[in-house]
Amino acid sequence: MPAAPSVSRATVTGTRGMVAAAHPLAAVAGLRILVQGGNAVDAAVATAAALNVVEPNMSGIAGVGYMLVHCAATGELCVLDYVGLAPAATRLESYADPATAIRGPLSLLVPGACGGWLEALRRFGTMDAGTVFAPAIEYAERGFALTARNCEFFAMAAADLRRFPPAAAVYLPGDRLPRPGQVLVQAELARTLRAVAAEGASWFYRGEFADRLVGYLQCHGGTLARDDLAGFRPCWLPPLCGQYRGYRLFVPPPPCQALQMLETLAIMEGFDVAAMGHNTTATLHRFIEAAKLAMADRIAYVGLPAPPTAALLHPGCAAARRALIGPRALPTGGERFARRRQAEEVQAGDPYAGPQAESTTHFDVVDAAGNAVAVTQSLGTSFGAAMVVPGTGVLLNGFMRWFDLDPDSPNAAGPGRKIEMCLAPVQVWDASGPLLLLGTPGSYGILQTTPQIIMNWIDHGMPVQAAIEAPRVKTGRPGRGVDVETRIPAAVLAGLERRGHELHRLGAWHYTLGGAQGIAIDRDSGAFTGGADPRRDGYAIGW
Repeated sequence: MPAAPSVSRATVTGTRGMVAAAHPLAAVAGLRILVQGGNAVDAAVATAAALNVVEPNMSGIAGVGYMLVHCAATGELCVLDYVGLAPAATRLESYADPATAIRGPLSLLVPGACGGWLEALRRFGTMDAGTVFAPAIEYAERGFALTARNCEFFAMAAADLRRFPPAAAVYLPGDRLPRPGQVLVQAELARTLRAVAAEGASWFYRGEFADRLVGYLQCHGGTLARDDLAGFRPCWLPPLCGQYRGYRLFVPPPPCQALQMLETLAIMEGFDVAAMGHNTTATLHRFIEAAKLAMADRIAYVGLPAPPTAALLHPGCAAARRALIGPRALPTGGERFARRRQAEEVQAGDPYAGPQAESTTHFDVVDAAGNAVAVTQSLGTSFGAAMVVPGTGVLLNGFMRWFDLDPDSPNAAGPGRKIEMCLAPVQVWDASGPLLLLGTPGSYGILQTTPQIIMNWIDHGMPVQAAIEAPRVKTGRPGRGVDVETRIPAAVLAGLERRGHELHRLGAWHYTLGGAQGIAIDRDSGAFTGGADPRRDGYAIGW
């Protein structure tokens, strides 16, 4: 048997439950609920609420997300979509200055996380919201010690936070950049969590909080209205299923963009990845090209009212796309819609040719009963809109930036539009049930980081921690640019350059290539193995 790859962190195992989250205190919050007798959904909501406190720049109660839930008792596997719509008064012409979509009163979708968390508890939870929110309330009231990574993100957003005094008052107390080890108290957020727990979603979407939110935004020129909030409903959806080497991969359906990663793996399945070797020039070149092809299809099709998902995942379509991969790097037009493309760029394919011819967090929870939950949620950009609703401690999302501002795009901003979403939690199953829960932040890079980890785990047999730690690449810069971590051997990188790839060396580890969490389930013993990404603050904790 080959030696296991070296890792920077000890392996985390458990038999009764496990939480892998983007901050150790959030993982502890989820584990506390499991120890108290809660199930994986209870613990997932506790983890989500705690992340709002300890990783406030990435997700929160006014953000959005997807929760992929497997209920062991019933055998159900379903997606909870709590991504809000664009406000009904949205007008494309309001975003002539693209910065308006990134920060400020016009940058937010209808907040979805509050409704999503409570709906998950209603359908699958066993505990009341007060019990589940208790760890987060404790962290907010007593304060928690900031990490070095917290402080880096706070510093990067400081100028935007200072534009809106209620946000600066919370995250830059005394108008100073925080330092590692400083204790951050969020008493107003604690009161908000108590109110939501006691009064439910109506308080948030139709009651006191709704009044405060709409009033604050209107004072600053925002368009979000009471009717937008009152009309929000999280929804349960069947997952989209892809295949890779005999495993089934379940992800949220479009307009979630996870289709790109399923298509990438469908293309890669035609190569003997194990024989080509891990992170060799041959493997990475083919992966980069497969990602470009799947990315072009995602841009063209995912935003359509009825995207051709089955066609794009059909083996014939994957074979047709695979045949386009040659010895040299192809140019790409980038990660987003562009009206003008060069003739030699990677183009979207005919999906029917085969059949007929940073601003995000991810966490996973499993329990002893076999329930499994994978969640990816976000504020859209670090610190979202950079606006905190006065007196509530609630930071608003900034997700309008992920719409396109070109009216020809299938993902163009518009009134009441559903946005294409790069958040993409995944569950990998064999015939008997879930074996791997996985996800990562990283913007459009999510759709490339996740399949690399899956190939590490399936093709190269890596334990989940090693699969997460392994160095990564990411394409998507217009042209032939590829971001790479320099732990990849220099000879391999030189080989990629000889094939025409233009490399951007990011250093040995870089947070822009993700911050993944994952839990693997041993089919024979039922034990859990957790993995968390040292590129950020993630930790896995089991018992």
